[in-house]
Formats: sequence, structure tokens, C-alpha cells
Amino acid sequence: MSERESPTSIARIDLFSYPLTYGEGEYVMSGGRVITVLDSTVVRLTTADGLIGHGEVCPLGSNYLPAHAAGARAAVTAIAPHLLGLDAAGPKAIGLAMEAALLGHPYAKSAIDIATWDVLGQACGRPVCGLLGGRLNADFPLYKAISLADPGAMREQMERFRAEGIHHFQLKLGGDPSEDAARARTVVEATEPGDLVLGDANCGWTLPEAMIAAGQMRDLPRFFLEQPCATIEECARVRDHTGLPLVLDEVIVDVQTLLRAWELGALVGFNLKLSRVGGLSPARLLRDLGEELGLMVNVEDSWGGDIAAAAVSHLAASTDLRVLTMVSFINDWTEEHVLRDRPRALAGRGRASTEPGLGGGGVDEALLGAPLETFRA
Repeated sequence: MSERESPTSIARIDLFSYPLTYGEGEYVMSGGRVITVLDSTVVRLTTADGLIGHGEVCPLGSNYLPAHAAGARAAVTAIAPHLLGLDAAGPKAIGLAMEAALLGHPYAKSAIDIATWDVLGQACGRPVCGLLGGRLNADFPLYKAISLADPGAMREQMERFRAEGIHHFQLKLGGDPSEDAARARTVVEATEPGDLVLGDANCGWTLPEAMIAAGQMRDLPRFFLEQPCATIEECARVRDHTGLPLVLDEVIVDVQTLLRAWELGALVGFNLKLSRVGGLSPARLLRDLGEELGLMVNVEDSWGGDIAAAAVSHLAASTDLRVLTMVSFINDWTEEHVLRDRPRALAGRGRASTEPGLGGGGVDEALLGAPLETFRA
């Protein structure tokens, strides 16, 4: 039987969209960026033998990373016809076919890649984490982000999250450097041993601003500075100048950027965003490299709902707890839910489904509505 005649060959690809509403009202980042509702894209792969795999991508607006919702759907529309008839249970081969059809656009390809892992897990009768290295963790620590606001409001939000069992926090910074230092100090002083705080500027400071802010934060306990500037080289200078431990995020897009940052001593860890790097396939490679280098690895995505969180959960469950520091179930931050048994926080911790594929009890198709596009073999 040829690959194109495989029982798991792709017979149909459906493309959906649905809104994701931030449950806290406004998600505020550096540069005056405010998020209330975002547009998420879901890809559904149906195989010749009736298996169904789902993937999701939800860019964090159009001015955070070089990605946007309409672009994700346009890219999937361009790629989908080239995948019909190929074996959905072969993520690497599908990845090569996607690159042959359309160069770049990893964020859009991530939804398709995740869907292939969902199919592969179902075809093997195993949860995706079992295929990404094995279930190393029964559960793992989650974090929540604290929107940029005045220091007292940020402290109040942190304390509310901690009452829910969360002990890892990401503070949104990137404004006036001295005011940001006051924000970080106010929050960190209210934490306790065992808590961890990342001050995340989202590339929002110039190099001089980052030097000022980091200089005023260098004595804070339980504190890491995240992505202060827009380039690896600038971040390395901040690290050298202040000695603050740095976690990088937006600049880590592939093996080369991770190795470059490591060689410069610019990081002690990185945030591994599935859609930023192109899905579970490249994320697994970067995760494994991070483990070998002894770096802190935080598993997450830019944004997303239940399907994106399910993919995150499986990569996290198969990551060595000695390096896995915190994970984001960003679907816990949103109001809309499409999985019948969605990933969710329990006393500040998350876990991956034990069902084959991504799990989650199946997608409630009624909540997704009718497909925007359908492609058939």
C-alpha cells in the first residue's frame, strides 16, 4: 500500500474560526497593547479511515509577533490542497510538504502540525505525550500573567491568583523603567518562598531603558527578567551589565537562535511557544536541546483555547521536571471552550489527558460552527 493509500491519509481538511474572550477583562502589555477578544483558528484533519485530528493557532493580535489571524487562515488555505492524500500520521513528512507548498509562516503551520500529532496518537492508541518522550510528569506547575497596571492593582491580581493555588507569575512590564521597577518590587515583596516571578517586558524597552530597569531590580529575590529588549545581543548586554537571570521568549524561534543566545550567555531559560516555532514537531526538538543545555524550559503558546492548551499539556508532561519550570494553560484565561473535557488548572497545577491523541473528550463541533473552508481529496 502506498503512502497515499494509507488508512490515515488525509481525506478532508476543514478550517474554523471562533472568538476567545479574555476572562479578566483587559490583558495589557507594553506599548499600549490591550487585548480583550482574539480570533482563534482551528484545523480539523479527517483521515480515510475516519480518524479526526485537531490543531489550533491564535496569534496575540497583529502587533505582538509577525502573525495575525487572517494570515493564519490564508496560509492554511494555500497549504491544505497540497496535503490531501498524504499520511496524517507522519508529522515530519507533513512538515516537509508544508514547507514545499509555502515557505515560512510557522505560526500557521503549527495548527496543522498539532493536528497530525493528534491523528498519530489516535492511530497508535497512545496519548501524544507518550510519543513526545513519554509521560514524565503526572502534573506540572502552571503560571498566570499579571497585566500591566499600577503596582497595587498588580499585587492584588497576584494575590488573587495565588489564592487559587498559582505560585508562578508573569508580570507584564515594558513601560517607564523606574515605574516598572516599582511594579516588580511591589509584587515580589508580597510573594513567599516557593513563588517565582518573571518580569516580562515583551521587547518593550530600549537598551538604556532595560539597563535602568534591571539595575533597580537586581536585588529582588525569586525574580527573573524576561525578554527586556528586541534582540538577543541587547538582552546579552543587559545580562552582563546587571547579573539578573534572563529568560528569553520572542527571539527564540529555532535551534540557531537558541544556540546563539546560549553561546552569548544571554539566558538561563526560555519560553517555548508552540506557534512561534511551528508546532509540536519543532518544539520537541527545542525542548530536547534545552534539556541538554540545562536551561529552564517554560512550555506555552502565544494565546489559544482548549486545543492549543491540550498540545501544550502533552509537551509539558513529557519534559524533564528538572528543567520544566512553569506552563501556561491559557485556555484557563479565556471564556470560550470547545473541548468537552478541557485541560484545566487544579490547585495551580495542570496535567495531560491519558486518552489517545490530544484527548479532551472530543471537540464540541456545535461551538465551532460551520467550516470557513473545506478541502477534499
